[in-house]
Amino acid sequence: MATQNDSPPKQNKRATKCSVFLYNEPNASQSMICHSEFFVERLRYEKPQVFTDLVLSNITRLIDLPGEEFAQLTGDSEPRLPSSSSNGFLRSFNFLKRKEKRVVFGAPLTEEGIAQIYQLIEYLFKNLHVEGLFRVPGNSLRQAALKEMLNAGADIDLETGDFHPNDVATLLKVFLGELPEPLLTHRHYHAHLKIGELTLFDDNGDKTNVPDKERQIETFQLLLMLLPPANRSLLKLLLDLLHHTARNQHANKMSAINLATMFAPHIIWPKNMVARDLQGDIEKLNNGVAFLIRHSQKLFKAPDYIKDYAKAHFLGSKALQSNDDMLLGSGSEDGSGAAVSSAYPSPSVRSNTEKSSESLSYTETALRELYQQVNSMPESAKKKKLIRKFEKQPGLTPSAESRSPFTRRHQRSRSFSGIIKKKVLGSQLLVGKENGGSPPSS
Repeated sequence: MATQNDSPPKQNKRATKCSVFLYNEPNASQSMICHSEFFVERLRYEKPQVFTDLVLSNITRLIDLPGEEFAQLTGDSEPRLPSSSSNGFLRSFNFLKRKEKRVVFGAPLTEEGIAQIYQLIEYLFKNLHVEGLFRVPGNSLRQAALKEMLNAGADIDLETGDFHPNDVATLLKVFLGELPEPLLTHRHYHAHLKIGELTLFDDNGDKTNVPDKERQIETFQLLLMLLPPANRSLLKLLLDLLHHTARNQHANKMSAINLATMFAPHIIWPKNMVARDLQGDIEKLNNGVAFLIRHSQKLFKAPDYIKDYAKAHFLGSKALQSNDDMLLGSGSEDGSGAAVSSAYPSPSVRSNTEKSSESLSYTETALRELYQQVNSMPESAKKKKLIRKFEKQPGLTPSAESRSPFTRRHQRSRSFSGIIKKKVLGSQLLVGKENGGSPPSS
């Protein structure tokens, strides 16, 4: 959605990477052309618990979430948020007022509602040059009229000149502020605060004040994967708009931090909170939203190890080729003669190791992944005890060369030990034992 003021840079066709591949469904008569994240989305919808456990395990590898905060993130516990000092009667009245509408404004977020609000976003993309966009308020009467039209489900021609960009920008903030829950959700509130605390370490292993941007991006990628689909869709549209608005700050005077200050109260502050309720967290929240705006183009991609895991889950082969990383145009100057490579090798080139790997049950695979994660924990009596439990199970202690790509050494959350105990010491070990024998090494 580039404007004349914000045209995307020209790409070097030689360096363009392929983001699609051919996938042969077993027993299917023809191949499908798939995006590189096809298996991630398939895992999300076909195996939601497997998907959630995978993402959560990696989030806790990157940030430390004590038991109660982890339970809030998973939904096992109600979010504990700062208490509001505002009037309770006013909050109740506003809630009832929203409940009466329940169309677009004040209604739970739906794809239909997003389709209506997208009319505002699309129009604002054409007006990124307007000085003070999102800061200067619009006309209240025009906003009321526009709001009524959106609630009625109308298709609006914003190009007629009846409305000013400031009317539209202000109404977009109103829509976000009237959602029953912040766009980034109450459950994720504490995780967002923790991501802002991720900093680099010096040569002595001590924390510095320098943000660890790569680790922050990775954690945001994972956390945003846990958002409800409608929230994720709207957030992507919103951050893309704000990202391009900030890129035009030479004209509109709105930097990423300026925009974050405008939007943080509407998308991340707990509902009915005012500044004094949040005390020292406001700067963290503003900086966090500014980070989302600056790096929005990277945040809605799954980390490579998640994509690899999802592919392996369905295809069952360690030798699965990551052909989405192959270059287009390997045989031509402009890439026009390149064919999309198959990500599923033909039977003639598949080894016995690959075939036997496909027969490995998911339970055993998951237990091996858990062993690898335990092995990356800091040395402690608890870790030794868990390792001993694993070593009693044949085949669950993989060699160093077969370790998962997402067992990088980071500080781990104590709360994740509960997951390991539940999955490793519980019924799944019995299932693995009943299967008998050592799984073939991959």
